[in-house]
Amino acid sequence: MKTNSFFQWVNLRSRELLAVAVTAGAPCATAAPTHAATGQAGLPPGLTAAIIDTTVERTRQAFDVPGIAIGIVHDGKIVFTRGYGRRAEDRASPAVDARTLFAIGSNSKEFTTTALSVLVDEGKLRWDDRVIDHLPEFRVSDPWITRDFRISDLLTHHSGMGLGTGDLMLFSHSTFTRREVLAALPYMPFTAPFRTTYAYNNLLYVVAGAVIERVSGQSWEEFLQSRLIDAAGLPACQSTPPTRDEADVATGQGEGGPLPVREGLRLPAVAPAGGVWCSADGVSRWAQIYLNGGVTPEGKTIFSRARRDEVWAPHALLPLPDTAEATKTHFRAYGYGWFIEDFYGQRRVWHTGTINGMVSYVNFLPELGTAIVVLTNHDDHNATYSIATTLSSYVVKGGSDDWIGHWKREEDAKKAANAEQASARGPGSPARPFHQLSQDEQREYLGAYRDDWRGDIFVTRRGGDLRLTFSKADGLAGTLSALPHDLFVARWDIRGQDGEDDCYVQFERDVEGKITGMKMRLLGSDFSFDAQDLHPRKISDHS
Repeated sequence: MKTNSFFQWVNLRSRELLAVAVTAGAPCATAAPTHAATGQAGLPPGLTAAIIDTTVERTRQAFDVPGIAIGIVHDGKIVFTRGYGRRAEDRASPAVDARTLFAIGSNSKEFTTTALSVLVDEGKLRWDDRVIDHLPEFRVSDPWITRDFRISDLLTHHSGMGLGTGDLMLFSHSTFTRREVLAALPYMPFTAPFRTTYAYNNLLYVVAGAVIERVSGQSWEEFLQSRLIDAAGLPACQSTPPTRDEADVATGQGEGGPLPVREGLRLPAVAPAGGVWCSADGVSRWAQIYLNGGVTPEGKTIFSRARRDEVWAPHALLPLPDTAEATKTHFRAYGYGWFIEDFYGQRRVWHTGTINGMVSYVNFLPELGTAIVVLTNHDDHNATYSIATTLSSYVVKGGSDDWIGHWKREEDAKKAANAEQASARGPGSPARPFHQLSQDEQREYLGAYRDDWRGDIFVTRRGGDLRLTFSKADGLAGTLSALPHDLFVARWDIRGQDGEDDCYVQFERDVEGKITGMKMRLLGSDFSFDAQDLHPRKISDHS
């Protein structure tokens, strides 16, 4: 799954105090942590190991999370790391520990912006440099925007491109290269004026990665590994996916199968926006260095405090979250790879990441010298929000509202409403039944279709079913079920990974009644399956 949960906060309905002991009637898991804490002495005031354990185990049970790793940094030291649960959905899988590798998704964006910070420190680029001065081949759909697009514009999600634009080149089994992503940028739709509207975007972080490669002469992976991860001494952390010779690796929800061998590893286009794998130990040291202004505990400077302050400064304003009244939040903004807001009167800097069925959360309270790291192997942002918000509340004000109960109730209510809508009025329901088409009726849809940026899409027949298959994707294929008026639903084959991305497919006809193309629209809410930006034209028929 994708990086799709960063600002979807919900209204607060309950603010019951979560005590160290679980409140009466609240569910509580009894499983013990699976890895001893390191350095428990020195936890932030208001936070104890018992509170952390209770919060994490209650969250694991409430949201059915197989495994969680936690790290706490305070007063310049890593004061707590611990693993809970198991590394995979399989109940026989090994236990999570503080060195278990997790995919951290969009928390990789901070590594990309930090890599740019290193280049700024070295005088090799500036934040306000034009992108075309470093990447002359860079183009977007508007020539004026192309000429004025700055390095900083790649990082703040206010380019004018829509939410998740182009993510189908990065996720959903995509085999696109970064070069191909850059070549497709001129076809990306703009839905707002330049630098006016916030809309989360992954593509431009891929461009930022290309800038790093061009300026440094190294691949993004090599630069991050050598200049950040290795230089900073981050344990159990890497810029490439794990391979078969690495044993302590988490598996995300819906994922599975053997890890690749390094010789055959294909580096994905998405890496600068979501490619880092790291452990609680590794991310905790990363947070420790950030709190220390870019300097390791041993005194080695990785990046300057000035750059740290620039990436943590507000650069694009966001609407307030729905939880603003409860958390006393008066502003929210995006920096360079970080969200910034106030939280019960304290500055809060944070980011989440969702990829490969895992969700991460890195959360700073800089004025209190504290950072909280949450890594999970379950595709549910409510779990990470629950833990990070609860523990942050204890640090800031010595207690917490019942965020676990709140987000669990919201999640259950949303699932119930979606299920009711699907059964009563959704496609395939008694109100909107699917229709069986004859072979002659199916034949006019068969053929190859081409989208300007996503490439070729094929409609074929297998047995009695119409099938939709994407090119440049290892496994994105599904069955088309017919509704009236040339409308179909694409139900993807790999349910564990793609089931939430089922979508409508509306075929189009010319005045003579011949199929000329299609439009698509997502059935669910995962903005990274940006089907609405596709408009494939039919280019050939198949009998």
